[in-house]
Amino acid sequence: MQLGFVSAILPELSLAEVVEVAAAEGYDCVELMCWPPSKAERRYAGVTHVDVIDFDESASEHVNGICRAAGVEISGLGYYPNPLSPDEAESELAIEHIRRVIRATALLGLDRMNTFIGRDWTKSIDENWPRFLEVWRPLIQLAEEQNVRVGIENCPMLFGSDEWPGGKNLAISPAIWRRMFDEIPSDHFGLNYDPSHMVWQQMDYADPIRDFADRMFHIHAKDVRMDHDRLDDVGIMAHPAEYHTPKLPGMGDVDWGRFFSVLTDTGYDGPVCVEVEDRAYEGTLELRKASLRQSATYLRNFIP
Repeated sequence: MQLGFVSAILPELSLAEVVEVAAAEGYDCVELMCWPPSKAERRYAGVTHVDVIDFDESASEHVNGICRAAGVEISGLGYYPNPLSPDEAESELAIEHIRRVIRATALLGLDRMNTFIGRDWTKSIDENWPRFLEVWRPLIQLAEEQNVRVGIENCPMLFGSDEWPGGKNLAISPAIWRRMFDEIPSDHFGLNYDPSHMVWQQMDYADPIRDFADRMFHIHAKDVRMDHDRLDDVGIMAHPAEYHTPKLPGMGDVDWGRFFSVLTDTGYDGPVCVEVEDRAYEGTLELRKASLRQSATYLRNFIP
């Protein structure tokens, strides 16, 4: 396995500066964010360390050269929009940019990109399904043509009132993943798995690693602390942000020994990338660098 981090936590740094941080803190790789250059609409969005608009061989050589010089690999390209948004303009922009990211991934000589399925959060899963198939069948076909594996993160994107009640990402549970993979049966279609999202949904996070071992393309290492007193007070129908808090690995409720025990049993040998969303470390750039240092120190117990 390779230890990495998600570059969204360093939005003010250039690509060269990001990989320099990675090298200095002992990381093997980085998942590089590829949002269209624009103002972010939510935390950790809108970060562009690789601009894939008009991306060509020259741009590919430039990016690879920077990473090579630092001795840091790219775990994959990341872009996490809502391609199934009921807003047609938002959906079209997201779909087209996912296509660009897939093509840029191939140009870089990589075989992984990570994203969300998306969802119209005002509709049920079944009501979203025809649109899911309409959008994702051609996207996965393009990924096959480019020999790129698409890893879908299992984050429900259900944290506040603007995402209520269904959340903005369909791919939230094993039952839905089975349905997705049954209806789009491609070996280029899999998961970017984050155990923390299973914890706050009160689901086991180890069993899916076994059940979907052949679909584990990329791993996000993020922890989560459940506030059970608060949950007892507001109930599971409250906005999830009211009773859970993202934390650095080792500071929440994920048993990382158990997690890596199962992950290694399956033979997984890909990237595991720290995703920092811990507000306690967001105040300054130095604190965010410290969060990466602390996470690497902890996770090296499991990824030598």
